[in-house]
Amino acid sequence: MTAPERLSASAIAAAVNAGETSAVAVIEDTLARLAAYDAVQPQVWISREKPQALLAAARAIDARVGAGEHLPLAGVPFAAKDNIDVAGFATTAACPDFAYQPEQSAGVIERLESAGAICIGKTNLDQFATGLVGTRSPYGIPRNASNLAFVSGGSSSGSAVAVAAGLVAFALGTDTAGSGRVPAAFNHLVGLKPSKGRWSTRGLVPACRSIDCITVFTDRLADARLVDSVVAGFDAADPFSRLLADVPITGKRIGVPRPDQRVFFGDLQAEELYTRALGVLAESAELVEVDITPLLEAAQLLYGGPWVAERTAAIETLLREAPEAIDPVVRSVVEPGMDISAVEVWNGIYRLAELARHAEALWQDVDALAFPTTGTTYRVAELAAAPVALNSNLGRYTNFVNLLDMVAVAVPAGARTNGTGFGITLIGPAHSDLALIAMAEAYLDAAALPALPPLDTGDHMDKIKLAVVGAHLEGMPLHWQLTSREATFVGAFTTAPTYRLYAMADSVPPKPALVHSPDGAAIAIEVYELGMAAFGSFVAEVPPPLAIGTVTLEDGTSVKGFVAEPRALEGAEDITHLGGWRAYIGGL
Repeated sequence: MTAPERLSASAIAAAVNAGETSAVAVIEDTLARLAAYDAVQPQVWISREKPQALLAAARAIDARVGAGEHLPLAGVPFAAKDNIDVAGFATTAACPDFAYQPEQSAGVIERLESAGAICIGKTNLDQFATGLVGTRSPYGIPRNASNLAFVSGGSSSGSAVAVAAGLVAFALGTDTAGSGRVPAAFNHLVGLKPSKGRWSTRGLVPACRSIDCITVFTDRLADARLVDSVVAGFDAADPFSRLLADVPITGKRIGVPRPDQRVFFGDLQAEELYTRALGVLAESAELVEVDITPLLEAAQLLYGGPWVAERTAAIETLLREAPEAIDPVVRSVVEPGMDISAVEVWNGIYRLAELARHAEALWQDVDALAFPTTGTTYRVAELAAAPVALNSNLGRYTNFVNLLDMVAVAVPAGARTNGTGFGITLIGPAHSDLALIAMAEAYLDAAALPALPPLDTGDHMDKIKLAVVGAHLEGMPLHWQLTSREATFVGAFTTAPTYRLYAMADSVPPKPALVHSPDGAAIAIEVYELGMAAFGSFVAEVPPPLAIGTVTLEDGTSVKGFVAEPRALEGAEDITHLGGWRAYIGGL
């Protein structure tokens, strides 16, 4: 399947209001999309409205528009995470034994439906919104829309995939530790986590009630702004709701982690993509390196401190009476909260207040922060082997945001070669929502990101780029080792100017040795793309003293490529000045 044809809430509403299409036509198209994708990932959904009911809701929207009513979200199909109440649907929080039938919809659902949006169904999630991975649900595991081997991110897993796969125009998620941002990054989406209290949380199954936020996933920032314009506002029935405010920020000074605090867990592509994103931001703003130690300490309070007890409080009855009904990993996270004392809670509150002072001081020096949304991503199989540790890695740059009363907008920042998304998050002080969206729009306009990778429908094959420098170049003696593996030529490039090239002694056929060196030069290479299995068999045949490592290209990107052990230089001739192997062979 080609790159997903995603839906736009703004475009749909404008067309329905103008009479260019009808809500019924939109829903008919949505039903066709759902039917096609059900064969790929039915586990995106926990429950879905019947087609007849959706068409009836669409006819009602068309009648309202026909009577002259302008609806901001006329006919727009959306999904809701299944910890948000929607009348007519059971709320499960991905735990069948917890399920209940709500008497009325959540506050945000009421506002969306009043504005003409149509709820298609309830999406899957990490049980009780506990997780950043999307693998902790008895309803199945939603997977990354661009590569089914990888996690979708969580806990708002189904909501993110539903938008990424083009099934709905937007989807509601929730965010306590990053659940509205991590899935956005992995699936090439926008994820808006508004200021606490800006959107009502009435009708939300709490994770940590004092810091929970309802969020939205969209394909574009204009749609996130549109949804915010509909649902933002004070709700007297929500004790955590706050009056709307607007904190203006210029975006001229952006804080970024110090280089020694940028952790990518070995993910070189994520590190490279973040560096590129900072380059884009630096074109219009001053980047200020900041010490994020206080933010990281605050993040630890969420799962390593007394806020675990608040998460426990949300499901205390079920935990006491039917602990076996709870996912084992989720239970291992929330159960320790039963033993946290009131003294520990208050000491945690005091420490958080101190850390909040440090965070507030940041806003004296910078307008906003620009962090990686996550440092890396993982395969579903990897999460099964280490479910807690790897989940924790994903929260490094997200867990502190709600505790410190910040707003965040996650936006795409490129793709790894395996198709999974990398994103950055712009973070600002409370009530800077609209200004932060504007900053994010400026970034995306300047970034000019490439087209989305194709939607994975089950036939995705990971590809690896390989740089060759000598005997494997086209027309050289060992080029057949690439063609026999159906390698695809990507292009001719040069390395970064940090390599030296040597002609090894007594090598048959003649072969070069590429060695990283600070006083090096740019060396001509060719890059080919191989499937994972073909790459593995190729590497197995590379003889010493050569090896396959990582080579940096002239534009700063990294690919796999030939490198050499120190013994390769014994008796070798330095040919760096020639700029490449072809020039050397041509002179023999």
